[in-house]
Amino acid sequence: MKKALAIFLLALSAPTLMAQTGSTGYEFLNIPTSAHSAALGGNNVSIIEDDATLLFNNPALLANVTDKTLNLNFMTYMSGSNKLSAAFAKQWGERGTWAVAAQVLNYGKMTETNENFEEIGSFSANDIGIQGGYTYLLNDQWSGGVQGKVLLSNYGDYNSVALAVDLGVNYYHEDNGISFALVAQNLGGEVSPLYEKAQKLPFNLVMGFSKEFANAPFRISVTADQLTHWDEDYFAVSGESISGSKRFLNHFALGADFFPSAQTWVAIGYNFRRAYEMKVLDKSHWAGISLGAGLSIKKFKVGVSYGKYHVAASSIIANVSYSF
Repeated sequence: MKKALAIFLLALSAPTLMAQTGSTGYEFLNIPTSAHSAALGGNNVSIIEDDATLLFNNPALLANVTDKTLNLNFMTYMSGSNKLSAAFAKQWGERGTWAVAAQVLNYGKMTETNENFEEIGSFSANDIGIQGGYTYLLNDQWSGGVQGKVLLSNYGDYNSVALAVDLGVNYYHEDNGISFALVAQNLGGEVSPLYEKAQKLPFNLVMGFSKEFANAPFRISVTADQLTHWDEDYFAVSGESISGSKRFLNHFALGADFFPSAQTWVAIGYNFRRAYEMKVLDKSHWAGISLGAGLSIKKFKVGVSYGKYHVAASSIIANVSYSF
């Protein structure tokens, strides 16, 4: 059982281990939920949209979500693994909005073996996050948000529990179309460790900038993450040196939106870090590039994106929202 579990965890964390960041647990928190954010390179925290999925990136963006919005999401991950999530947002007074959400990454059934690698059964594995958030409009330009998370990991006979908090602020000036955001994601730690030694959570300090254009149906975004990790080895694939310029670029993702109409969007993004980490045998296989599109019809919204978040497979993310 322990050997089978070790092999499973190794496969799960392959991209992380390649970049020598394996000191953290709950890496499923770094897998995108929002199709629109994912299409713009991954962890976008600054676009201003009526999109409940953006709360998974920045709780301050809840301020833009329509009252009584229900959101359902589905993502294909590795073979046999899928991520499901849901959220519900409700306005609270004139300036507040609260939301509850949950996400589950299910890795399917795993073969259980003994120390001689003889099959003796099977076990399931999944990561779960349950969260609640609140956003408040501080004035016409600034909003602040906080959300708490209860995190659960279940790998066969092994279980763990962790608590985390996200803190975010967003500045948006409607007249010039500028949005700026700063988010501290996954502050916290394990309260019941999976192993004898507690793992760190994947803390991430993220800064984002988006710019809309009054006379053109475009918006550009720049997202910088892992802003507390600038050491030489953090982004280096094992056994390979990495230059200072590449190390700097690996903190960034670029994205662009095109709006054919008021009800539709098309987006493309490029994530420098993902392109570097997902390179296999000097071939990127389109890693780092993401695409997406969305449609809004009255109270109904749908979004779909494509990207690569694991060396084993590409992923499709689908979001559906309805405002009652």
